[in-house]
Amino acid sequence: MEAPAAPHNPVETRLTVTSPEQMQDLGRRLAKLLRAGDLLMLNGELGAGKTTLTRGLGEGLGVRGAVTSPTFVIARVHPSLGDGPPLVHVDAYRLGGGLDEMEDLDLDVSLPESVIVVEWGEGKVEELTEDRLNVVIHRAVGDTADEVRHVTVTGLGERWAAVDLSVLAA
Repeated sequence: MEAPAAPHNPVETRLTVTSPEQMQDLGRRLAKLLRAGDLLMLNGELGAGKTTLTRGLGEGLGVRGAVTSPTFVIARVHPSLGDGPPLVHVDAYRLGGGLDEMEDLDLDVSLPESVIVVEWGEGKVEELTEDRLNVVIHRAVGDTADEVRHVTVTGLGERWAAVDLSVLAA
């Protein structure tokens, strides 16, 4: 019996973002690293900037349609305006049952030809692929107008092993 492949050490970078415009710009820079088959899991408190980051991803990928939170439709597909991959934007906040509920969305079918972004995906979509990008956005909680966000981007799996995520800090 063949031994399983050794897991790749995660690749990680940490950034500080001080405005919604910077968060959207981070999404545009991140889009340059993405290709069809990539899965991004976005996690952070309500209002942390997950959808703002995804809006920048959509701009960077050159997809059709305004990227808005898919909270009530669960998933929204934004086709590419060029020859790039479509963006599948999922909000798993209202989905409680993990991958079983996610399977109804057929993300495993869409994954090879799309970039899939799942807000609130932790504990729900990890089984789709070992190769994924985890983005965690921390912000001050409570009644505050503080726009500062601390973003940790972690690349997991072989796909991200040789990707220099420090370019995101540009």
